[in-house]
Amino acid sequence: MRRRLGCCAALFAAAVAAVGAQSTSRPLVVCHAGSLSAALADVEKAFTAAHPDVRVSDVSGGSVALARKLATGIQACDVYASADYLVIDRMLKPAGLADYTVVFAEGRMVLAYLTTDPAAQGVSEANWYQRLLAPGVRVGGAHPFLDPGGYRAHMILELAQRHYGVAGLYNSLLEHYQVIPAAGGPGAPALGKDFSFQFTYEHSAAATALGNPTYRYIRLSDRIDLSNPAHAADYARASVTLPGLGVTGAAASVTIPGARVAWGVTVVKTSTRQQDALAFVGMMLGPAGTTALNAHGPSPVAPVVDRGDYARIPPPLQVLVKPGLTAP
Repeated sequence: MRRRLGCCAALFAAAVAAVGAQSTSRPLVVCHAGSLSAALADVEKAFTAAHPDVRVSDVSGGSVALARKLATGIQACDVYASADYLVIDRMLKPAGLADYTVVFAEGRMVLAYLTTDPAAQGVSEANWYQRLLAPGVRVGGAHPFLDPGGYRAHMILELAQRHYGVAGLYNSLLEHYQVIPAAGGPGAPALGKDFSFQFTYEHSAAATALGNPTYRYIRLSDRIDLSNPAHAADYARASVTLPGLGVTGAAASVTIPGARVAWGVTVVKTSTRQQDALAFVGMMLGPAGTTALNAHGPSPVAPVVDRGDYARIPPPLQVLVKPGLTAP
């Protein structure tokens, strides 16, 4: 009986200690685009191992939706990593929520489909837009007011009209675009069932294809897939205008120009966990982050900031980034 009571007491003490450790650990809220989930899971694991006194709270979602939640106080964020660095430049900076944007990864948009879908048979880079225009065909994507993946899809449709020289192509393709609700779960629209094609990031498509032999994707011309910095001037001819952050002092609407697919990160200016947030972003930009991005995508790039931002980068990050990026 004494032995049994001793074991119970030990277990109780361990449980109390664990609860106490959790309650005294410092919370760090990392808000990020869903397209970074796999890579940041590895970074968060490494960070927690190196900083056992910090408890990471992971929040993923559409980058624009997260920016609005941050601005309105619905969602606290210490670190904010966006699927489009321009969301930080055009939305968070003017609202006083960010001082700088570090671009740390790049990618491209692709068109995904299932080989079992009759509507997708024979689709290629040469004929993709004709296939999307077929009666009854739907192309799925995120809402452009919530997620860069959604507004990049619209930019691709706009750029396609110029690239192929087909009058009215943008409107015709847009009539086939179907918004996929941000909230998934049972009954959510599915590729090959509710829509036949989907614009998505290549690293996400490649990961899905590894686990599903019927899932495939095609690359589009780099004149329209937002992947090649050499075509920046062409990309910038397309743009989207989004509702603003919805807070006093913020613009009622924000225009995002077309630009290469590039992810950005910042430490939120109003964060009360500046040192922990800087340490986390430092790990993101260092070897651990590079390894995670190489394993899961998107593709890492040497961290770079706009020349005007460099002076505002805190010293712990200045040694990891270089000036040079010029935002459109």
